Amino acid sequence: MHGTLELVLILLLAAVVVVAVFRLLALPALLGYLLVGVLIGPNALGLVSDSAETRYLAEFGVVFLMFSIGLEFSLAKLLTMRHLVFGLGAAQVGITTALIVAVTMATGADWRAGLVLGGVFAMSSTAILAKMLAERLELNSPHGRQIVGILLFQDLAVVPLLIVIPALARGAETVLVALGLAVVKAAVVLVVLLYFGQRLMRPWFTLVARQKSSELFALNVLLITLGLAWITELAGLSLALGAFLAGMLISETEYRYQVEQDIKPFRDVLLGLFFVTVGMMLDPVALVEYWHWILGLLVLILLAKTVIVAGLGRLFGTDASVSLRSALALAGAGEFGLVLLAQAANLSVIDDGRMQIALATLILSMLLSPFLIEYSEHMVRRFSGAEWMNRAMALHNIAVQSMGTEQHVIICGYGRSGQNLARFFEREGVGFIALDFDPQRVREAAAAGESVVFGDAARREVLIAAGLLRANALVVSYADTASALRILSLVQELRPGLPVVVRTLDDSDIDQLKQAGAAEVVAEILEGSLMLGAHALMLLGVPFNRVLRRIRDTREQRYGLFRGFYHGVTDEPDEAADHMQVRLHSVLIVTGAAAIGKTLRELDLGRFGVEVTAIRQRHIRSQFPDPETEVQDGDVIVLRGIQESLALAEMFLLQG
Repeated sequence: MHGTLELVLILLLAAVVVVAVFRLLALPALLGYLLVGVLIGPNALGLVSDSAETRYLAEFGVVFLMFSIGLEFSLAKLLTMRHLVFGLGAAQVGITTALIVAVTMATGADWRAGLVLGGVFAMSSTAILAKMLAERLELNSPHGRQIVGILLFQDLAVVPLLIVIPALARGAETVLVALGLAVVKAAVVLVVLLYFGQRLMRPWFTLVARQKSSELFALNVLLITLGLAWITELAGLSLALGAFLAGMLISETEYRYQVEQDIKPFRDVLLGLFFVTVGMMLDPVALVEYWHWILGLLVLILLAKTVIVAGLGRLFGTDASVSLRSALALAGAGEFGLVLLAQAANLSVIDDGRMQIALATLILSMLLSPFLIEYSEHMVRRFSGAEWMNRAMALHNIAVQSMGTEQHVIICGYGRSGQNLARFFEREGVGFIALDFDPQRVREAAAAGESVVFGDAARREVLIAAGLLRANALVVSYADTASALRILSLVQELRPGLPVVVRTLDDSDIDQLKQAGAAEVVAEILEGSLMLGAHALMLLGVPFNRVLRRIRDTREQRYGLFRGFYHGVTDEPDEAADHMQVRLHSVLIVTGAAAIGKTLRELDLGRFGVEVTAIRQRHIRSQFPDPETEVQDGDVIVLRGIQESLALAEMFLLQG
């Protein structure tokens, strides 16, 4: 017991420290787990022994990983992307595997070792690529869709490889019989589980969900996952195959999203342990002994996969720049390669020397993957002449669309929020141009005659082409703080003073966005809570006028631009508090007014309890003007305050 506790503490301490460092460096956490395994393993510091019990426990990490992949399995999605998945994806995996088999056999190894290594290096990292594409807003870009399609086939290809590898361990003379038996077993298990599972899964989960116990629901998920994994292991197949089937069955029910949240803590912790045990397999001495083989294999893998994916992309009719971006992203290996390599090592399908070379190469290629993606843009521009032409054409289309437009609004993002905002502008007769990075959305909207063009709003040349220097305002309609900060930086550089409204999910980034130059930040959670409160108050019988006043007061406290309103004769008196209501008032500076020639700082209108929210000079309106702004004849100054304060301030401006 004492030794077990020490083992757990060592693993936890090393994992927390190293993974925290990797997070700070913006590197994937799984690479941190691998480094932990290398450091504390028997081949380095020797703090932890590489025992069969540790490896078996770590295999449950793979179980939950495959379960998550099964949850994402969607027949409809596969059919929609069948050209990419079963065309481009299958060709990439097949050709890469065949090439590695040929190279491995040329070095004197058995074809079975070549097949395993081919499957290992044909994979790319779904975890790294999906995360980075999402952060760069490129999941729906042409190369993003291509990468996702190939990754989807790679994930599916792991399932037959997990069946084949145990069969390869039976020996060369009986391998065909073992393979045939494995295929028959897999087919029987698939038919039985899918046929009966489809009929039992939904009613069973419905029964459990009706008990309204989150603890019972989570226990049920564990039971289904581990139970099906145990059944497939009894059939002589892998634990991971049963977990994949469990996820696939649950994905067809309405409980998949809740299940995904419940399983995530188990998956992440156990998967981290798995990567630690993989790192423990790496021998640092082997790195020195085989460094030339490792370096040669690393260069071969990166170049070969880049050429294969880029060539296949062109063969399937993709632009050269898109194909090259996809190829650079997919050049590295992935976590499923580690899964397959660990299984092959446990079953002694490949010898220790080749396993060390393959493991070191795989880890190094995963370390290089984020940098290949980060600098892919520069490499594509350098090597793809068509990229410049495509970029020039895109900018030309944006410039043509915005040509002749002035005092318009630039909408960054044409998702649901952007489209609703566009409808609002159309009703008010406000001109706008929308930028979006989703080619399908842009194509359909433009075909319908809407003012939307393809372009990344976080790029300088795109904003200039969209008429940033002539625009009246800019709206970031999607909730992505990193992208919004890039846009705000460009606006401050190119058009300082342009009002920018930014959408965000909550209040956590408001100060950062305001400091970057946002005129206003709209938080979804605040607006949602206001609507919830309004409906609840009306259902409780609170008068409608009072509900509106509460919402208005809250918005005035939160949003600077909503503080106050212009009063009109049609406004209903706000009971006894009407004279205390904050409002807006426009003061025309006529010839001979006392304020002419003085700056706003000199006028010091704050002493009257009012605030200058805007000033209109020579038909140009400035929000929250600079204190050194000098008042001129014909200016219109917009004041905010209560009625009495506004009257005093107006008298002072005009008469002194």
